[in-house]
Amino acid sequence: MSKSLLELTPVEAVACCTPMTREPMTAGQAERVSGLLKALADPVRLQLLSLVASHEGGEACVCDLTEAFDLSQPTISHHLKVLHQSGLLERSKRGVWVYYKAQADVLDSLGKLISSAGA
Repeated sequence: MSKSLLELTPVEAVACCTPMTREPMTAGQAERVSGLLKALADPVRLQLLSLVASHEGGEACVCDLTEAFDLSQPTISHHLKVLHQSGLLERSKRGVWVYYKAQADVLDSLGKLISSAGA
């Protein structure tokens, strides 16, 4: 992945967009937002994001997330990595465990982008 792609965060990509019901998105905006939607399009990732966001404090240890699925730990870690790379989750390592936190501002901006409320 090029450095310029790594510097572009989904927060910037979503926050710059007005709701789709008010004005059309540019091709660049649509390209950036589609990455978020692709990350959410997988049922496991959608459920993982929901588990993290609804966990106490909006943060969960990877060890708390693997029990909810009949999947291997490496598979869960892959899905968490995709959510992290898209900007939907942030992560921090504490000892041997990795903790994930939902990026509420990204979720809020994405919700506003696709909402027709107030249009």
